[in-house]
Amino acid sequence: MSKSISIFDTTLRDGTQGEGISLSADDKVKIAKKLNALGVHYIEGGIPGSNSKDIEFFKRVQDLGFTSKVVAFGSTRRKGGIADQDANLQRILESGVSAATLVGKSWDFHVHTALQTTLEENLAMIHDSIAFLKRKGLEVMFDAEHFFDGFKNNPEYAVAVMSTARNAGADWLVMCDTNGGSLPHEVASIVTSLTNQIPGAPLGVHTHNDCELAVANTLSAVQAGVRQVQGTMNGYGERCGNANLCSIIPNLQLKLDYECIGDDNLGTLTNTARYISEIANVNMPVNQPYVGNAAFAHKGGIHVSAILRDSRTYEHIEPEKVGNKQRVLVSELAGQSNIVSKAQDMGLDFDPASEQAKSIIGKIKDLEHEGYQFEGADASLELLLREANGELQELFTFESFKMLVEKTAGQPVVSEAFVKVNVAGESIYTAAEGNGPVNALDNALRKALVQYFPTLKEMHLADYKVRVLDDKDATAAKVRVLIESKNFENSWNTVGVSSNVIEASWEALVDSMRYALLGQISPEHVHQSATRQGLVNH
Repeated sequence: MSKSISIFDTTLRDGTQGEGISLSADDKVKIAKKLNALGVHYIEGGIPGSNSKDIEFFKRVQDLGFTSKVVAFGSTRRKGGIADQDANLQRILESGVSAATLVGKSWDFHVHTALQTTLEENLAMIHDSIAFLKRKGLEVMFDAEHFFDGFKNNPEYAVAVMSTARNAGADWLVMCDTNGGSLPHEVASIVTSLTNQIPGAPLGVHTHNDCELAVANTLSAVQAGVRQVQGTMNGYGERCGNANLCSIIPNLQLKLDYECIGDDNLGTLTNTARYISEIANVNMPVNQPYVGNAAFAHKGGIHVSAILRDSRTYEHIEPEKVGNKQRVLVSELAGQSNIVSKAQDMGLDFDPASEQAKSIIGKIKDLEHEGYQFEGADASLELLLREANGELQELFTFESFKMLVEKTAGQPVVSEAFVKVNVAGESIYTAAEGNGPVNALDNALRKALVQYFPTLKEMHLADYKVRVLDDKDATAAKVRVLIESKNFENSWNTVGVSSNVIEASWEALVDSMRYALLGQISPEHVHQSATRQGLVNH
């Protein structure tokens, strides 16, 4: 028996039915390229003719030379109709694909209630539609909608549906848990039964996550004989989502020894998942298995102490196998091991038994008690550690800032910031407007520093988050501000805390600039260079 599993991705079709997900034709092409690079066997692109985006998508992917097969989706012919004249089937042919998915009813309740036709006519619709596409030379996946529910209610008819599809020439018989209500032991039993009744049939499975069992049900189906698994990246899909390929693929390949995609391709899984998350504009859960930012993150001091000796103590796989990485978090739970690990990552020499290490641990815990959160602000943490280690060279110091926010009736709000900083003994005073107070502060500070540090032109703020720390204090509550900054090479996060949101923002903003300038020339050289250029007067 082959241990190879065919991966069928339906992110571009079923995934887009998830709430809040809308993809343009450009988005779909970008994601399809990424899926092709990942090495999935099938990419279901959408429903030809249903909308202009899908029409454009199928046209554009024809010339991209994918190794993955691009699949068009459609339903069986209409009741009482003729397959050769069915508009839906014609659109599939016109899309130019070499493979198609046809969905048909396998639950007698749905045949009577949704289609409002006879069981015999439903079988004819399935047979005629599949046979028509096969005569046209297409590979055909038959998705038996509500198969597991149908089997539980009327197993003879559900099997008859699959036998009809098989006899019509379907290349894959896909069992769908459309309502997502089946349990793993039920799935295994039903797949086994179908395997026995239609020996040698190539079986697939398509599960939904309404009971949070889509991945488990898929694995059960595979172990019972299924050889094609359908799902979406990050589990996107209607209601509670589809089976998550980001979990299914590594579970099958690393845990159950099935061949899904190449090992090198598996190493790009995390990057692919996060890329698709960005294109879809949907934040990934940090605790998403395998590919989440916290999937291999360690916070408790005992855990960190153990993984420094051997990562297998608290990691079920090597993170690099799926393109992720181990992270050590620093918080109020941190012990010396956490600090030492972070310091080592930064190339710092920290003695865990030293007073210096104990002091910085105490300081971090005190700051966390005040509301700081360093597990999400690695750059601010690194600045603290370098300062404690005597390796932080301050290239500028803050003196003062002022804010002016003016609102005139019928006019937009105007924000202006006035900033004074000291560089190499010289006070620099600048003013700048911005789209809001934080943007104005950013522009003013950058204006003051960029003449000395031109590399700051390359960085920009990528994200800005404000969290109220204690809502019982209402508008007087402390807030925590997290800022993400980026340049052409990487990104970093900084944190600020205050009962004044502007002050908290300023603190995070200054840390962002300080981090961007790590490794820059000394203040004295800055002063000499600026003097030579006529930027500073004595």
